[in-house]
Amino acid sequence: MSMEIKQHLKLSQQLVMTPQLQQAIKLLQLSRVELVDVVREELLENPVLEDSVEIAAEQQKPAPSSSEATSAGAPEVDAERVGETEILVARASEDKIDTTTEVKPDARSGDAVADFDWDTYLESQSNAPPMPTYRPNTEDLPSLEATLTRGTSLFDHLEWQLKLSRDFAADEEGVALLIIGNLTPDGYLDAPLDEIAEEAGVGVEHAEEILRRVQEFDPPGVAARNLQECLLIQARYIGADDDVLVGMITRHLGNLEKKNYAVIAKDLNQPLDEIYEAAKVVMGLDPKPGSAYTDEEPTYITPDVYIQKVGEKYFVVANDDGLPKLKISDFYRIALSKGPKAREYIQERLRSAQWLIRSIQQRQRTIVRVTESILKFQRDFFEKGAAFLKPLILRDVAEDIGMHESTVSRVTTNKYVHTPQGIFELKYFFNSGITRSDGDDLASEAVKLKIKQIIESEDVKRPHSDQRIVELLGSQNIEIARRTVAKYREQLRILSSSKRRQVF
Repeated sequence: MSMEIKQHLKLSQQLVMTPQLQQAIKLLQLSRVELVDVVREELLENPVLEDSVEIAAEQQKPAPSSSEATSAGAPEVDAERVGETEILVARASEDKIDTTTEVKPDARSGDAVADFDWDTYLESQSNAPPMPTYRPNTEDLPSLEATLTRGTSLFDHLEWQLKLSRDFAADEEGVALLIIGNLTPDGYLDAPLDEIAEEAGVGVEHAEEILRRVQEFDPPGVAARNLQECLLIQARYIGADDDVLVGMITRHLGNLEKKNYAVIAKDLNQPLDEIYEAAKVVMGLDPKPGSAYTDEEPTYITPDVYIQKVGEKYFVVANDDGLPKLKISDFYRIALSKGPKAREYIQERLRSAQWLIRSIQQRQRTIVRVTESILKFQRDFFEKGAAFLKPLILRDVAEDIGMHESTVSRVTTNKYVHTPQGIFELKYFFNSGITRSDGDDLASEAVKLKIKQIIESEDVKRPHSDQRIVELLGSQNIEIARRTVAKYREQLRILSSSKRRQVF
């Protein structure tokens, strides 16, 4: 068989991931905090970009008078200096950013960018309708006093007590610091004591004595090696370490969790009333003593979009408050004529800045469009509450707004919306459906709400089992399996009926 080389012409389609498309996809899936970090980083790297809010704040500062400048030895500056023309963000393309479409790179040559028609650009930008913005009421935000200081960590709190204590010698303080440094955020010792003793160069018995003294620090129960030791330390601290309580903690924590008080009473040979009283004391102890001390600052959710009701209509507006207002510096437009090297550098940075601005604008528009579609599908939720949430999938919204399903998934990830019913993640509105006997479908979140309401209204001494909850939901025309009820109950962090039962 002979081999030969032939030429063939073939026509096919393929997805080309241009750098601009990759940037648009990356910005689309970022959260609000991550977007601000990316923009701040780009402001540092790209000199063509400026934050108009910061520029306006600097321009509002009072300038020194000419006499003050002369007396200070500063050179006189011509009053007719070049002003900075605020070039606002470029008009975003009306083409939708989609992972299934190709975004072609800028085909303009270097000469075309150099001959950029700034007058037409500014005129068209000034006539373009601005993006709607909404500034929320600051009464919902934490007070200024609540943000001035950082929290005290568990390590700092224990180290402070160690420095004030006179029960430790100089060499013992190093061992105590090793113990404090090996505590978990909940306050438990995370390393074997023999390893700590070996690292500190002391005996295990000596390290045990130092650990016992550290366990006397506040909060009670800190530096314990397990739950039993933690509860025993707290029982000694409050003076309730009698034989009944100690026996319950050391031998019957499992029965205490299952509330098998009769088994505990029989093993400890105590009346049931005494077991009840000891159980009340144990339930008042803290199994995580170190959780009250943390230096982590709370993260406040800032909504990306607002849904406001005016009269009988709902309006969706993007929340641009807190985001940098990007503009292109007029200084570098003038610098285009200062030589070929400067022109080449500025042209490259100018293209990068324009694509970033367009991608951010398109991101905001896409979030608004997706939220408007969600509003159309879930209008009953905004009117009446979570009990009227309907089943919804990403494909429904994607087909409604003419985008790809993956694009909708990126838009709804880590994005939050402020509604009359509260603040929710956009993913919250997408639920699987539970079939009702009357033919209508009910969203899974609505079913979880009904399960929660049933459990809240139950008799605490005779709580409903999962099968009983299935029967109660069936009386409301909701057909659901027992294992599904158990799954939803666990997602709601609700204990089983045996652990919810209150005996006293």
